[in-house]
Amino acid sequence: MIAINAEQILEIMSSYILPFARLSGFLMTLSVISSRNIPARFRMLLALAVTVIIVPVIPAYTGVDLFSFQAFILVAEQSLIGIALGFVSRLMLETFVIGSQIIAMQSGLGFASLIDPANGNSVPALGQLFLMLTTLLFLSMNGHLIMIRLVVESFSSFPIGSSQSLAGMFWQLVNWTKWIFAAALVMAIVSIASLLIVNIAFGVMTRAAPQINVFAVGFPMTMLAGLILVWMSLSFFLPHFERQLSRSTLLICEMVQIEC
Repeated sequence: MIAINAEQILEIMSSYILPFARLSGFLMTLSVISSRNIPARFRMLLALAVTVIIVPVIPAYTGVDLFSFQAFILVAEQSLIGIALGFVSRLMLETFVIGSQIIAMQSGLGFASLIDPANGNSVPALGQLFLMLTTLLFLSMNGHLIMIRLVVESFSSFPIGSSQSLAGMFWQLVNWTKWIFAAALVMAIVSIASLLIVNIAFGVMTRAAPQINVFAVGFPMTMLAGLILVWMSLSFFLPHFERQLSRSTLLICEMVQIEC
């Protein structure tokens, strides 16, 4: 009969709890899975299932007492690492939401708003449309599986208890946020320029014929031009998404020092 004492049980628990902390933090902020429509119990069970699968193949770290202050620090550290890695995917999808909101505000489509079921906030209908498109593309390209694979590989390049500083990781994440606004502006720049030309044309029309009610004519025409521009820009939507997805995966690789 095999005898297992309390010390061995605590050692086994420590080998599972620390990877579970990183994975649970990651799934808490990963796009789609972190939605409010997904129960927290499901995310916890998914993190537990992935932890049970990967623990035998990742570098073990058992040199810590579970009821010590060091263990509390390690759990908090692993949770922050997972949250930072999962937050990259959220920022990637928010790029297209910001770009669509810029287009909606310029064309007058921003008055139509919906409740985002993922966040519970009121967003323009056009932003919700782009968010649904990016979510479907993210799932169809197995973006969630790519992100999970990178996090699993991070246990080898960024092992638990590593002496690497977390400040550099978070600075890379903060510095990468500039690509959100840059990519959103690139996506919306054609629509902004086209709508500017439309507004200039109505301004010239107002000066040439002051009796024309520019608000009664210009507002619906601007909305119609905005819808046409959105329809024409959908053909360039996929290249923008692929480029932003590659940037986000490259960022995760740089944060945990993985060769991509």
